[in-house]
Amino acid sequence: MAVALIALGSNLGDRLAHLNAAVAGMSGLPETRLVALSRLYETAPVGGPDRQGAFLNGAARLETELSAPELLLALQRIEAGQNRERKVRWGPRTLDLDILVYEAEISDDPELVLPHPRMHERRFVMVPVCDIAAGLAHPRLHDTMLTLLNRLPTEAGDLTLFDDKWTAGYDLPLSHEESGAA
Repeated sequence: MAVALIALGSNLGDRLAHLNAAVAGMSGLPETRLVALSRLYETAPVGGPDRQGAFLNGAARLETELSAPELLLALQRIEAGQNRERKVRWGPRTLDLDILVYEAEISDDPELVLPHPRMHERRFVMVPVCDIAAGLAHPRLHDTMLTLLNRLPTEAGDLTLFDDKWTAGYDLPLSHEESGAA
């Protein structure tokens, strides 16, 4: 079984409902087990057009027999089920699911770059990741996720805890590694 870290985000419509649909969708993937979910954080949009709404961001840890490309297609189907539209790069979206890490796989394929090329530069990604995988080594940089997070600058209000019990309806314990994050 391969371990995959998935970033979850939403800033359109009922953000929490979109993220819950994502969790349900990932839980139903064949040959895949949802192992852990981070807390949810509210964050300001980074990049993209002005006047976007705030995002809800989280992370999931999966164990899967799907290949990385198969997992990507499955995640894109889950996004499509929540009416994800890809009109503007970094634009507002109902649901965004990104494969951050797939085992120690390194890929420069334009369809799926692994690990995610900007994950280590974004607190809105790294804080949730450290909730569930603080000790995991980044495949390219070889530092732990926590080490990479601790290198990022902190700005007041850039990320606030939104919900630390949002997965209570799933038969899945929340996993929060001692990260010192947020």
